[in-house]
Amino acid sequence: MRFAFSLQCLENPPLRRRCRMNQHTKSLMSLCAADIMSAHVVMVPREMSLQGAARMLARAGVTGAPVVDSHGRCIGVLSATDFMHWVEKDRVVGAAKGPRESMCSAWQIPTDSIEPTCRVEDFMTKDPVIVVGGTRIGELARMMMDAHIHRLIVIDGASQRPIGIVSTMDILAAVARADKKQPAAAATAYAMAGADR
Repeated sequence: MRFAFSLQCLENPPLRRRCRMNQHTKSLMSLCAADIMSAHVVMVPREMSLQGAARMLARAGVTGAPVVDSHGRCIGVLSATDFMHWVEKDRVVGAAKGPRESMCSAWQIPTDSIEPTCRVEDFMTKDPVIVVGGTRIGELARMMMDAHIHRLIVIDGASQRPIGIVSTMDILAAVARADKKQPAAAATAYAMAGADR
């Protein structure tokens, strides 16, 4: 049956084009977290001061990072959104209130306005959404949409330690690369990642 269908593809130009589109779609949708993740991960120790974490993340130019315990296992996420949420609630003493600019600029609030006793573990989002390297791109997009988040932490299944980050931009970059090869295939994946555009 499969051989007969292949012959039909060869003999029928429109069907042949659909066969090629299906192959490209399968190729795109077979990508997994390990294929598209950013492998350079900035990790924040849970006991680190918020001052130190803000400086470190500002230097790294990132808007969020996994929080790890003493064994390097991911236990939370510290994001610029979390930081600004606490600033607006006056939980960071002396921090200036004003219009939000970019999320990265949130870390630029003068660190001497932060109480030295504030610890990362008090500000982080607990129970982060984590995935393993083999999680397919379609599932990554669905998880982001369901949780209304823009990044997923990729962990090593055995050690539970972070090995990468997948962001909405990583997914869209994969879609853009596929778009050059086959627009119809890219449209399928682009629609799945659309909620976070």
